[in-house]
Amino acid sequence: MAKQPMLKFVKIERDMPQKRDAEERRGDFHEIYAEYAAAKAQEQASRCSQCGVPYCQSHCPLQNNIPDWLHLTATGRLKEAYEVSQATNTFPEICGRICPQDRLCEGNCVIEQSGHGTVTIGSVEKYITDTAWENGWVTPAAPAQERSESVGIIGAGPGGLAAADMLRRAGVQVTVYDRYDRAGGLLTYGIPGFKLEKDVVMRRNQQLEAGGVTFVLNCTVGEDIGFEELRQKHDAVIIATGVYKSRDLGGPGSGAEGIEKAIEFLTASNRKSFGDTVEAFESGRLNAAGKRVVVIGGGDTAMDCVRTSIRQGAESVKCLYRRDRANMPGSQREVANAEEEGVEFVWLSAPKGFVSGKDDKVSGVMVQKMRLGAPDASGRQSPEVIEGADYVEEADLVIKALGFEPEELPTLWDQPELTVTRWGTIRAEFTTGQTDLPGVYAVGDIVRGASLVVWAIRDGRDCAAAILNEFDGKAAVAAE
Repeated sequence: MAKQPMLKFVKIERDMPQKRDAEERRGDFHEIYAEYAAAKAQEQASRCSQCGVPYCQSHCPLQNNIPDWLHLTATGRLKEAYEVSQATNTFPEICGRICPQDRLCEGNCVIEQSGHGTVTIGSVEKYITDTAWENGWVTPAAPAQERSESVGIIGAGPGGLAAADMLRRAGVQVTVYDRYDRAGGLLTYGIPGFKLEKDVVMRRNQQLEAGGVTFVLNCTVGEDIGFEELRQKHDAVIIATGVYKSRDLGGPGSGAEGIEKAIEFLTASNRKSFGDTVEAFESGRLNAAGKRVVVIGGGDTAMDCVRTSIRQGAESVKCLYRRDRANMPGSQREVANAEEEGVEFVWLSAPKGFVSGKDDKVSGVMVQKMRLGAPDASGRQSPEVIEGADYVEEADLVIKALGFEPEELPTLWDQPELTVTRWGTIRAEFTTGQTDLPGVYAVGDIVRGASLVVWAIRDGRDCAAAILNEFDGKAAVAAE
């Protein structure tokens, strides 16, 4: 009888890849988790119970065939595991690094619910694709036949790049337009290197370019090229701009020097990691070194800011969040990593204003203490102010990480017919991304609002499939 390669969760405990010591990782921007060795990846994959209803798969936005590639990994068939993994996910090595698995696949693992500790799905996914890169299994698009249709994609973030990859593999002529000097969007400039080292993103950009995707960088639609011009130039246009407009925070003293936006702080730090000259960093404005830093917010962007501040050499780093730990939107794994690295979380605290010293430089945050009251419409308990419990949290640098909103694209692009929702996101058809404008599609955060990278990838892939169906339908009619 053949030996059972799976269902070993009873005998083998969950074991994450080794995490670098907190003191060591505070000094650099390298990823904090080591890679699995082959034997360890095989061992951890073998813990999968191969359950009949795989909740890990159903709770993955991409519906990844997780049990299948875990089984293939456990039996040493890594190339097949990679092929199954990339069949549903354009960037599995990126998702393996930055997806909040504790809220998605791993958080819904059946053996986790039974008390045995979830399968380390994200770490195995990362190992599979990193191994594929090392062995040359990841190849550029090589369509069997070129097509005449052309698609222009506005935005080189995960949604736009996922669509570009699928369309190019089908032979479509693809041009990606982006306002930045490097493709990748928030993967490049928003997410710090300790979560996603930049060579991982750059090699994907290079792979897409080698497969025939054309990148037009340093190009702002509405300024360097008109939206209507893009519509005339391409058979279809995909809007994948993401949402980059920071939510603001008012209150007394909110205009003081030293109160900065999270996206500007993180972009400056990532540019420094590339070796760029960043004037705002060199001047000290977007540099946390030697400063008492207060980050306001409780999402993943706030976690990126506090951990970046630690690495820049901040004197102290505190994170203010208006709810408690159990109700914060960010990954609990990221919170634990931040605490290990020296970040202090100040729960049930919200800013009501700012204190400034000489030269109108911020010197503190006026904090009001909160308690959780009755649930709101979403079911979460609403924060309520505790009267008389205000105090001042000293700070030299305050970073606002309160989320992002969409830019007013119909106005910026002079396209009043481009319909938006009451939140300012583009109104687009579910699954296809089709907007009210013929031949114009939209994917990712510009449709959903600020969301996860994995959802942007899903939207990009779905949209590409819809566009290909549209092209095929028109070709069939023309052939009749």
